Amino acid sequence: MRSPRLPRPAVSRLGVKLFAIILVVNVAISGLVFLAVSRSLDQGFIEYLDQTQTRRAETLAEGLAEEWAGRGDWQWLRQSPGAWHRLVRRQLWPGDTPPPEGIERRLGDPKDFVLHDAAGLPVIGLPPDSDQEAAELRWLPIESGGERVGMLGYRPPQQLMARMDRIFLSRQQRNLGIIVAALGLASLLLAGGLSWWLGRRTRGMARATRRLTEGDYSTRLAERGRDELSSLAHDFNVLAATLEASREARNRWVSDIAHELRTPLAVLRGEIEAMQDGIRSLDQDNLHSLAQEVGQLERLVADLRLLSQSDAGALEVQLAPLDLAESLASRLDEAGGWLGDSGIQLEHEIEGPGWIRGDTQRLRQLWNNLIDNTCAYTTAPGRLRVRLSAHQGQVRVTWEDSAPGVPEAELPRLTERLYRVEGSRSRASGGSGLGLSIATALARAHGARMEASPSPLGGLCWTLTFPAIEDHQLREDAA
Repeated sequence: MRSPRLPRPAVSRLGVKLFAIILVVNVAISGLVFLAVSRSLDQGFIEYLDQTQTRRAETLAEGLAEEWAGRGDWQWLRQSPGAWHRLVRRQLWPGDTPPPEGIERRLGDPKDFVLHDAAGLPVIGLPPDSDQEAAELRWLPIESGGERVGMLGYRPPQQLMARMDRIFLSRQQRNLGIIVAALGLASLLLAGGLSWWLGRRTRGMARATRRLTEGDYSTRLAERGRDELSSLAHDFNVLAATLEASREARNRWVSDIAHELRTPLAVLRGEIEAMQDGIRSLDQDNLHSLAQEVGQLERLVADLRLLSQSDAGALEVQLAPLDLAESLASRLDEAGGWLGDSGIQLEHEIEGPGWIRGDTQRLRQLWNNLIDNTCAYTTAPGRLRVRLSAHQGQVRVTWEDSAPGVPEAELPRLTERLYRVEGSRSRASGGSGLGLSIATALARAHGARMEASPSPLGGLCWTLTFPAIEDHQLREDAA
């Protein structure tokens, strides 16, 4: 029986690419550094040898000129080759100081110098098998009393380097090679660690995104650190939470709409069946009851249509300069009897004018929804106080009613669709639960904010803040 095959570990393509890029870049940089430093060492060392050898040759030429002045010829050097070695040592390292070891000593080797007399005949020459090296010698004149008495030749640094097997550069390049190898190893470890870390985090994000696209909105990413990946994880979590809340709201929205439609339809069906069975007669009263239920359905459908247009940004609003104070005062005067029948005393303080850009019909619909809400939820006898004031480029409307109030924890949810504070689906305590949502949508269409807060009268306070029109804008619109 075959053993089960173990799953292969997931490989992050981004991690592999990052690993390759970091490794290639570091290897390229290391190679360029190695070549640049090697060339710099080579050229710098040659220049150093050239300058040093030239100074030694000049010093030796001056010493030979003094020897000529004291002896008058070069015959003594021809007869005693050992004297040449002693002369070179005495001129280049005067006193009792011994010659240094290594490269400095090789720069002053007597074998690297050649002496010719004034006629060009060799006094001290190179070995017989070094004709090519002799052709590359550099020459300095030896003068005594303003007269040329000889020529001093010396090897160029390139020949000295060939003889010394480039010991110094070999050591330096070896050390540099060790440094470059260590840098390459460090780059390898850095690239591997960084690609593993980034690959692990991006792989987790990829899995979470895949689950999100499949509809699993409960998935979340760990937010570690304060870098860009942590910020991306935070944004992902916010998106997932928003989608999850949106799905729950949509499900709740569909369920609530079905419930709201079920009640009037059930009433209609029951009354129609009663008429069909002869339990209720087909008269004007029963037909009026059916018409009321149909009207309730029409209002609910119209409210849903308005909200869908608002969500789609297709709500028809024709904005034009108008006096908000006049619009509000006119609607409150018309609703005085309606409020009185509900046992609500109206008080208003409207300080006009308050010019805004608005739609007369939509604003009337906004006031109607607020009046409906007050009549539906304010206990009689009650009070309604409405104030309007304009200041600092804003027109503010304050709508306050009396008890009962709303718990502060419930205030942010009042404008949710089909939401009721008591949580029941009974229609006895009010309408469909869409009025405040519609009022908020209408206020937003006018560029206004609508905020809820506790009322000093014991009920609910709505504050609507509209952007005002400046005087010069009014004149421009009038023109």
